[in-house]
Amino acid sequence: MQKDFILSHVDHTMLKQGATWADIQRICDEGLSHKTASVCIPPSYVADAAAYLKGQLAVCTVIGFPNGYQTTAVKVAETKDAIAHGADEIDMVINIGWVKDGKDQKVLEEINAVKEACQGRILKVIVETCLLTEEEKIRMCDVVSRSEAEYIKTSTGFAGGGATFADLELFAKHVQPGTKIKAAGGIKSVADAEKFLELGAERLGTSSLVAMLDQKD
Repeated sequence: MQKDFILSHVDHTMLKQGATWADIQRICDEGLSHKTASVCIPPSYVADAAAYLKGQLAVCTVIGFPNGYQTTAVKVAETKDAIAHGADEIDMVINIGWVKDGKDQKVLEEINAVKEACQGRILKVIVETCLLTEEEKIRMCDVVSRSEAEYIKTSTGFAGGGATFADLELFAKHVQPGTKIKAAGGIKSVADAEKFLELGAERLGTSSLVAMLDQKD
């Protein structure tokens, strides 16, 4: 695959707890120069990044991150705040406990509440595949497909596991047409990135792929 094609699918990510403005600025500069799909950064830096980028690159941020067990009202408030400060895309974490409890309708209602707060912006739903059984993953493919969200996303990268090829194959089989897939966490090589795209991922969440592609040149 061409380098530019891969980069156009990358959400260039910096979500480490100790990330500073210097780290975020570097990610923004790299995203601009490499024409990534977006930068994915902590909510506290959205306003600064939006002002710095001046609309030249989409700003993505995370909601209910990384555990997903905030109340729906809190997630909605987080989303409204992020949008008000200039976020273009939202990646939210679902309530994993509700999945385990079989409360799929509550998960669906929460996704749609956050989507309404997005005010037309793209919403990606993180289902944290490493914490789910295969049956639960299939159920979440159905829930996200029935929701107003644009994407189902594999992972936060903070729960001990990330995207796998098997998860992408399962998602591609079970999501409905129109629901896109984002693979995040566990992208350890350019070959991994290419494989995830071949399996149907429309976005790749990664902090290291830009550097790996530069080294490959």
